[in-house]
Amino acid sequence: MPGLIEGASEGKGLGLEFLRHVERCSALLHVIDCATLEPGRDPVSDLDVILGELAAYPVPDGQVPLLDRPQIVALNKVDVPEGRELADFVRPEFEARGYRVFEISTVSHEGLRQLGFALGELVDEARAAAAAAPVAPRIVMRPKAVDEAGFVVRPEGGSYGTIYRVLGQKPERWVAQTDFTNDEAVGYLADRLARLGVEDQLVRAGAVAGSTVVIGPGSGVVFDWEPTLTSTAELMTAPRGSDLRLDENRRATRAERRSDYHERMDAKAEARAELEREREAGLWSDDEVPVEQAPEEDGR
Repeated sequence: MPGLIEGASEGKGLGLEFLRHVERCSALLHVIDCATLEPGRDPVSDLDVILGELAAYPVPDGQVPLLDRPQIVALNKVDVPEGRELADFVRPEFEARGYRVFEISTVSHEGLRQLGFALGELVDEARAAAAAAPVAPRIVMRPKAVDEAGFVVRPEGGSYGTIYRVLGQKPERWVAQTDFTNDEAVGYLADRLARLGVEDQLVRAGAVAGSTVVIGPGSGVVFDWEPTLTSTAELMTAPRGSDLRLDENRRATRAERRSDYHERMDAKAEARAELEREREAGLWSDDEVPVEQAPEEDGR
């Protein structure tokens, strides 16, 4: 089975993966090889390496440090004469450190029964301690449901005319989630607001194309309202990824309409003057009204 090597707390070998498994153990069993042929190794130094790695591993807050958990030492391979001799030699030192020591052989099964009983006692003690410990109150997260029952459209007077304020958690959340640098996202927002019924309420409140609409309290998000497209023919003229509602508004201004009106009136006045000059020149008389001028005399 896997074991700790020097540097495990820094990620060497199975390293942190193995130590994270050790976190879940209520008791630790150190199985020490007493028949190793590797030079420079002995049971005492092997245990010291293991203890050093356990001490260097930080456990999560609230957990018992690894070195403070119950520990047992098992001196393995006592079926080998040299292993039994070495186990008998180092056992007093481990017991002097406060460990319960068992001489075992995984080949002959010597000592495994007694070791199993000892481990069972440690597990029972750990479970009893856990049962007696006060249970921390369970934290239950209950997010508050979003009130999507509706929204209101409220006309508000101001120095620069009436504005129409839209208040409601759903439209306010949609506006906060919208990237206004993305034309398609803005169009999608307008479609969602229309499906929610915001446009119908704006019309009922008296809003017209070009009215100032604010979504949210305070300064909110301000729009110059343009009603959404309604006919399939209009929708088909908009290429994918664009929205005709975002195109430049070329509706004539009041000054442009006034200028156009004056130009038409001037043209009519010039036409009347030309007719008068033709009459004075004898090209026609009052009894002979040119056919193309009859609508003019009807007052149109």
